[in-house]
Amino acid sequence: MSVPVQVCDVRKVYATSSGDALALAGVSLELGRGEMVALVGPSGCGKTTLLNLVGCVDLPTSGDVVIEGRSTTSLSDDELTLLRRDRIGTIFQFFNLLPALTVEENASLSLVLQGASPGEISTRVGRALELVGIADRARAFPAELSGGQQQRVAIARAIVHQPAIVLADEPTGNLDSKNGAIVLNLLRTIADGGQTVLMATHNESAAAICDRTLHMQDGQWVYSYAG
Repeated sequence: MSVPVQVCDVRKVYATSSGDALALAGVSLELGRGEMVALVGPSGCGKTTLLNLVGCVDLPTSGDVVIEGRSTTSLSDDELTLLRRDRIGTIFQFFNLLPALTVEENASLSLVLQGASPGEISTRVGRALELVGIADRARAFPAELSGGQQQRVAIARAIVHQPAIVLADEPTGNLDSKNGAIVLNLLRTIADGGQTVLMATHNESAAAICDRTLHMQDGQWVYSYAG
């Protein structure tokens, strides 16, 4: 199987009331299995746009995004939905937990959508909550948790279906330094376990835990470095 993620000379243009806006200007990138990569740069540089393209939420204007050997531009809407559901997990800055569901119910959502059996859901959710250190709050609701605990639930939800690729958009941006460090260490553990992690961040110290850091400006790579 090919590398999990290939981004090939991708451009993304958005139509606005004042004309076309160029979000990505010919970006190319490969992400290896078990690799953790940071996207760093100012707001509006294209980090979130790139995450959306890799996450099959959007398609490039030109160029190609290939996920595990499958070109997203050649897939139907239904095929993109299944690829996103089964092979990609996403972590957001503001957690995006459903307030009416418990921790274990929030963490189980992707498995429920896949039609997994109740027994499989219970086993896999239990393992994911153990991994992120929140199993003792499985019956709690999001409002009863701290921000750091909510983000750990969000990580469990993103990995419970064992996706090949985990995307994180400013995952520590709403956390204090202690909880931010916990979240970053969890993401590092996920990558070390063989999943590919792509993280957008403004925080240079957060990027330091990654294998590579890619600095973006005006929709392009400015420079990159390892470690």
